[in-house]
Amino acid sequence: MKKFRELETLYARFEQAAKEMFGYPICQLFNYSKLFRFLKFHINNLGDPFSEAWHYRINTLKIEKKMIDYFAKLFHAPKNTYWGYVTTGGTEGNLYGLYVARELYPEGVVFYSDQTHYSVPKNLRLLKMPGVVIPSLPNGEIDYQHLKKKLASRKQVPIIFANIGTTMKGAVDNVRRIQEILKELNIKKSYIHCDAAFFGLTLPFLPKLDSQAFDFSIGVDSLVISGHKMIGTPIPCGVILTQKSHMTGIGSRIEYVGAKDNTIGGSRSGLFSLFLWYEFYCCKKGKLAGQVRDCIKRADYAIKKFSQAGIHAWRGPNSFIVVFPRPSMKMVKKWQLAIQGPTSHLITLPHVYRKTIDRFVKEIAQDLEK
Repeated sequence: MKKFRELETLYARFEQAAKEMFGYPICQLFNYSKLFRFLKFHINNLGDPFSEAWHYRINTLKIEKKMIDYFAKLFHAPKNTYWGYVTTGGTEGNLYGLYVARELYPEGVVFYSDQTHYSVPKNLRLLKMPGVVIPSLPNGEIDYQHLKKKLASRKQVPIIFANIGTTMKGAVDNVRRIQEILKELNIKKSYIHCDAAFFGLTLPFLPKLDSQAFDFSIGVDSLVISGHKMIGTPIPCGVILTQKSHMTGIGSRIEYVGAKDNTIGGSRSGLFSLFLWYEFYCCKKGKLAGQVRDCIKRADYAIKKFSQAGIHAWRGPNSFIVVFPRPSMKMVKKWQLAIQGPTSHLITLPHVYRKTIDRFVKEIAQDLEK
C-alpha cells in the first residue's frame, strides 16, 4: 500500500541523514529497544515530581525524582536544597530559570551575550522581561569589560544568563569572573542562570578548569542541561535545576491531580525520565565519561585532518565543537551543518567516526578549493 511505502521511504531517509549529521549537538548513537514495550502506555507525569501523591498512576514521577537527585549530586547541590523536573529540552529549562528569576526579582534585568541561544530573546518576550545584549569576545565568551560597564549603569537587580558552551564556538562564560564583577560593583542582589544544555554533561567528565566552573558549589541559582544532546534520546528532553529556596510561592496544589504543579507544561511525557533513567542506571558504569573523552580525541583528530588539508580549524578548551570556514550550501545541507557568518562547525559526538571524518574533511576541502 502507498501509505506504507511512504513510511519505508521516510525511514530510509532518516537512516541516511543520521549518518551525515555533523553540525548539531544531537547524539545519534543510542539503543532503547528494551523500552519499546512501554510505548503501549500513555505515560503522563503530572505536576511536581517531589509531591507525595498523584491520582494518575501511569507515570514515572518516582524515576523522574531519581534523575533530579542524580543530576543535583553531579552538580554539587547540597541535599534537600534543590528542586527541578525533566523538561522538553533546553528552551523550556531556560524559560523556567528566567521565570524563577522574575518571580524573585520582578524588576530585574537580564544580561546575556550575543552568542546566547536564539530562544532566549523569545523567552524574554514571553515573560515580558527586559534584556541587555552584551557583545562577545572572539572566542565566543561574553565581553566581561562591557558587561561591567552595563551593570554599573543600571540600578535594577541583574539577572545574568551565562552560557556554558555557546552554540557555534562552544565558549564557556566565566561565572567566577562574573561573580567578581558583581562584587567589585558592590551589587548585593543578583541571579545567575547557567545554560549548560550541551556542556552540562561533558564538563563534569573533563579536566577541571576554574574558568569553567558553573554548578551549585559556586553559588549559581539555576542551571539547565539537555538529555538528547550528549546522551542521545529519540525525543528531545532536558532537566532544570534550581535552588529550592527560590520556589516559595511558585505553583499551587491541584485537587483533581492530587499533587502540586509548579512546572510549565503540567502534563509532560514520562518517557523523558524513563530514557534518562535507563541510560544512567541500566547501562555500563562510566560509559558517558568514556564517550566524552573519546569525543575530545576525535575533535583533535578532525583538527589534524583539516590542518593536513590546509584548512584552519580550532576548538575551545574542553570542547569538541570544531570550528572551520563556512563551506557552500551544498555541503551545509548534505552534512546538516550549523552556520553563522563566515564560520561553520562539526561536533564529534559518539556517532561521528574517524572514517567519516576523513570523508567529511576531504569533501569540505574540495568544496572550499572551488
